[in-house]
Amino acid sequence: MSHDVVADALNMIKNAKNAKKEIINVNRISNVLIEVLKIMKQEGAIKRYKIDPKEKSLVITIGVLSECKAIKPRFSVDKTQIEKYRRRYLPSRNLGTMIISTNKGLMTHKEAQQENIGGCLIAFFY
Repeated sequence: MSHDVVADALNMIKNAKNAKKEIINVNRISNVLIEVLKIMKQEGAIKRYKIDPKEKSLVITIGVLSECKAIKPRFSVDKTQIEKYRRRYLPSRNLGTMIISTNKGLMTHKEAQQENIGGCLIAFFY
């Protein structure tokens, strides 16, 4: 396991999906991971997640998901480069979501394009 909590959690979600499991436990959590999970829930990739403050862990129920990965290295993109990286990481124009860390917080690539801001690529899923 690396020190990248987001990459570890997304890798656990992908492995659980490949093993046909619906519920997983993640023992290492961070605020960035919780924000990534909020976006994934909003987009329907996971059904729900529950934070256990006593155990400092997460219980995640996986929804409709084919692929999810952290983007390494974390490329800095401006508003004109988002489309270039969308073509690189997502299978089609209307399928999938990239998560971008901006100065207004974490958001999807569609929201960043609408607000005309760039940021740092964190992860993608579809």
